[in-house]
Amino acid sequence: MRCSLRHERALRQSGAGIIAGIDEAGRGPLAGPVVAAAVILPERFRHKKLTDSKKLSPEVREEIYAELTAEGACVFWAVSVVSHEVIDRINILQATHQAMREAVAALPHAPHHALIDGRPVKPFPVPATALVKGDAASFSIAAASVIAKVTRDRIMVEMDALYPEYDFARHKGYGTAEHLDKLRLYGPSPIHRRSFLPGNQAQLELL
Repeated sequence: MRCSLRHERALRQSGAGIIAGIDEAGRGPLAGPVVAAAVILPERFRHKKLTDSKKLSPEVREEIYAELTAEGACVFWAVSVVSHEVIDRINILQATHQAMREAVAALPHAPHHALIDGRPVKPFPVPATALVKGDAASFSIAAASVIAKVTRDRIMVEMDALYPEYDFARHKGYGTAEHLDKLRLYGPSPIHRRSFLPGNQAQLELL
């Protein structure tokens, strides 16, 4: 089933006027932050390309990001960036949930209901429904997916300029064979998640 506003329409019919989509990027990488985005779309929003950001090319993600964040787009959005230090301190699950709560709290209008990609986030500041693979079903979540992914990718490109030996711009911190080779050669950088490094995988919490 294609991405649409059917979940948002159902919530509006039940009395929720403002609906926010919530998603994150960066749970799995060995380095860098986790980023969450919250997005409120217009009621009559339509888009031919928007879906789960993982299914889109970097070029299409950037194109949609520009459309969603353009002045006059009538899209309200906010992001939260939670650092690798916090991830190591409280674990990736809690850091992801913190980012999601912070993103929705930063919206210019408090939503009456949130659609969250994946599993429930508790506690959450507004009533919420969790949708597994929601980024491929809900336009609001897909929009949050794109904004979170592009935001994080841009951060990792900036980190590549600081630590060029790791090629962060290429793999964005994910555990590719190339990245693991760089780790063996240079050891961890200041932005690597110590709890995620090879040998510490037992500490990695996945949703």
